[in-house]
Amino acid sequence: MPQSKPAPGHHSFVVWLWEWTKSIAMALMVWLVLRTFLVQAFRIPSGSMENTLLVGDFLFVNKALYGAEVPLVHKRLPAFREPTRNDILVFDGVESDMEIVKRMVGMPGDTLAMEGGQLIRNGERLDEPYVVHASPLPMAGPEQRFLMRQWQVKYLVGRDTATYNPDLQDWGPIVVPPDSYFMMGDSRDNSHDSRMWGFLPRKNVRGRPMFIYYSYDSNSWKPVPFLTAIRWGRTFSRPR
Repeated sequence: MPQSKPAPGHHSFVVWLWEWTKSIAMALMVWLVLRTFLVQAFRIPSGSMENTLLVGDFLFVNKALYGAEVPLVHKRLPAFREPTRNDILVFDGVESDMEIVKRMVGMPGDTLAMEGGQLIRNGERLDEPYVVHASPLPMAGPEQRFLMRQWQVKYLVGRDTATYNPDLQDWGPIVVPPDSYFMMGDSRDNSHDSRMWGFLPRKNVRGRPMFIYYSYDSNSWKPVPFLTAIRWGRTFSRPR
């Protein structure tokens, strides 16, 4: 008995579905490659980098610059360059798996200290126009001071470790060890950073912000803040 041929419409639908499936699969593959090795989207969740970065800023992060990590094997591609002082870095947190953004203020071999809220690097008091301080400068509580002393004593130079009692605005001098960075938020009095949790390992660095592609004020009183509270002036700006 002769077999019936599929209807022309059915054949066209199968061809159309197959073409769309291939297109979607290719798009997903390209997206995965881009996200893994080149660019990643990142949202600013806290005010620790104000006013350089604000809550509600959405960034594209360059992952290739410092060498993207290859999944599963945990090896890195060659970096175009190493992080340098004052670079803003996106990195894996030391205390948790969260991705964090801070400014790198100390490289391996640097001697760092703070006096009265002013950062001193290799004996030089730095001019940091991007830094925001509260007035008056807040002091750390006993628990914060304990955490700071606990890890800083090992790297302390030129001071008596027995009487060392660091504070948020007064600590050091300490020396940054190899393959490590000292990270701080630009909003110095509203940032949980290297002062508390210590040095950032080089392996934790993920990338550097490229530009802000979208920004909105989440505290806006306007009826639809996602649409009406857009900070147009920040769109496509580069954090520095």
